[in-house]
Amino acid sequence: MNSQQTHSLQLYLRLLGHVKPYWRIFAGSLLAMAITAAVEPAVPAIFKPLLDGSFVHKDLKMIRLIPLLMIGLFLVRGVADFASNYGMSWIGSKLVMDLRGAMFNKLINLPTGFFDDSSTGTLVANIVFNVTQVTQSATGAVTLLVRDSLAIAGLLGWLLWLNWKLTLIIVAIAPIAVSVIRTVSRRLRKINRDAQRNVGAIAHVVEEAVGAHKVVKIFGGQPYESQRFDAAINQDRQLYMKAVAAASANSPVVQFVAALGVALVVYIATQQALQGALTVGGFVSYMIAMMMIFGPVKRLTGINEQLQRGLAAAEVVFDLMDRTTEPDTGTQTPTRVAGHLEFQHINLHYPEKNEPALNDINLEIASGETVALVGSSGSGKTSLVNLIPRFYSPTSGRILLDGMALTDIKLASLRQQIALVSQDVVLFNDSIAANIAYGSQPAASEADIIRAAEAAHAMHFIRQLPNGLHTMVGENGVKLSGGERQRIAIARALLKNAPVLILDEATSALDNESERHVQAALETLMLGRTTVVIAHRLSTIEHADRIAVMKQGRIVELGRHADLLSQNGVYAQLHRLQFHEPNP
Repeated sequence: MNSQQTHSLQLYLRLLGHVKPYWRIFAGSLLAMAITAAVEPAVPAIFKPLLDGSFVHKDLKMIRLIPLLMIGLFLVRGVADFASNYGMSWIGSKLVMDLRGAMFNKLINLPTGFFDDSSTGTLVANIVFNVTQVTQSATGAVTLLVRDSLAIAGLLGWLLWLNWKLTLIIVAIAPIAVSVIRTVSRRLRKINRDAQRNVGAIAHVVEEAVGAHKVVKIFGGQPYESQRFDAAINQDRQLYMKAVAAASANSPVVQFVAALGVALVVYIATQQALQGALTVGGFVSYMIAMMMIFGPVKRLTGINEQLQRGLAAAEVVFDLMDRTTEPDTGTQTPTRVAGHLEFQHINLHYPEKNEPALNDINLEIASGETVALVGSSGSGKTSLVNLIPRFYSPTSGRILLDGMALTDIKLASLRQQIALVSQDVVLFNDSIAANIAYGSQPAASEADIIRAAEAAHAMHFIRQLPNGLHTMVGENGVKLSGGERQRIAIARALLKNAPVLILDEATSALDNESERHVQAALETLMLGRTTVVIAHRLSTIEHADRIAVMKQGRIVELGRHADLLSQNGVYAQLHRLQFHEPNP
């Protein structure tokens, strides 16, 4: 067995491992398949006594008995066939549900770096579409393999019993058919793997075009997006046709080889019948059994396509499930911290960048203090802030929270201490109340939600909505204005009541009226909390306790607004550029 076959077997056994919880239904379905298969050789077997007893010997008992036996056989076969198909379909649906659940649970616990390197469309396609293909291996292929293999074995046994010499000719053809199937399988596996990747590419194009539909329209990008989509779907069509060509060539070649053997069998059988070595009933029974064996053989030659498609999908599924989740080695679970942060010799280097994102950062933030991070784009502000909730881990150095290293605190406990409000507000397609109480506050009362919304200056516009707090906000809050979305996010942070607060350009994209409401809400939110603010608009952070000025991953200046201006350094230069002040 080569490495590819070994890998396929391991993949298949792992897939079947997910069927184990439903082994009783699986066993019952297999039993029903066995009954269905057992009926197959009984059908041609009936024809021998029917013809020899009824037409040759005129046996009245056989004339009456055989029709009743035929009705009984087909009734048993129908019930068993229904039971096996329903049972396997039930298991297949449960398998897809279980794998989707496992994939999604894995997905939402993967590190932030994984999402930086992955296409959203591909991830969605894997969970929504590709996972459904595994049932073709786990249940569909098993159904065909068990039922048709048993049927072939039964029919072959009947053929051997009738005339073993003729049957050996059929058996001799099998190695040739196996060789053809093995050759085709390698090509089908590769094609199906490429096709499933391409489904992700199609989903990615659609996701981008839908998400950026305003940009597409305003810049006339429809022809370009259509071209991208056409290229993706044409690639899908080409891969599909390659798979069809390989699979379509498989069955005819195998069947042609079988036909050669059958033709020889028919010739010899007719000669034996002419010589009286084979009765009429025996000859007809043999021919019916031989014709009946074609159906299962044909389905088994086509099973390889299903199997390879399912295994290619299983590779995608297990690749995601085998990913390493966020490291969580912490053991400490503080109930509520004071919020004292210390950055000690922090360095951060992204794998794809030549220059470090952060270089020897040392910063201490007292409990309840507000520190603003300013600097030009790419100076390291966001990178530094992303280390606090451990979205990323520093290359070297350590961060302490109330004297505890962040790596010593369990992730869930650490993030329970932190609230985030950013310029890119994330709202879910749910009610306003559900968005405010999102996550760890699902049991919050409506009174708690209203208090948080009042403090966030949000109840004024919420009361004007048709359903108030129960108004659906649409995808990512599309039914609300920018200022309204921002106040919902502030209300969410207020309800969480975390001791550490991160504000990432929370007022950068608002008009003056909205900014006034949001700024007032933020001042309420910041009271008594350790707050780290990322700001480009320097007017919003003039009253911060301290301002850290960053440049090329370093803190180059640190102090209060007035003190930094008087130093006439980097901060003063940023201030002059932003407010169009002349150089001194």
